[in-house]
Amino acid sequence: MSKETRNYSSKVVESSRELTAKERISLKDTSDAVKLDTATSDTALLIYPELWAEIEVHNEKSDDKDYKQYVVVDKDGTKYVTGSYSFWSAFTDIADDMCGEDEKWGVKVYKLPSKNFAGRDFITCSIV
Repeated sequence: MSKETRNYSSKVVESSRELTAKERISLKDTSDAVKLDTATSDTALLIYPELWAEIEVHNEKSDDKDYKQYVVVDKDGTKYVTGSYSFWSAFTDIADDMCGEDEKWGVKVYKLPSKNFAGRDFITCSIV
């Protein structure tokens, strides 16, 4: 099937390091990933990231046909996924600042009430 006739496609557009073909394929397949929205519904979540990536998705069957997913793989191998740009912005800011540092780090992922949308929460994170 040519790429032009596919209803769904995804590609890694950015990652924390150079990826093997197997890693790239694994990151694009989010069917086995834990959704951050669900994982943070009742409590905060600690993640010690080993690998992360931004995925561009095209899905003809979605209301929003083109969107991004953000994947973070914990040191224990658990893969987390979200479409939350607020999380991704906070996470990549932390990761960029920690790049090249020897100090061990992780993130606490949690929800906060939205100031822009009453009654809704957004996902963010802080360094631990």
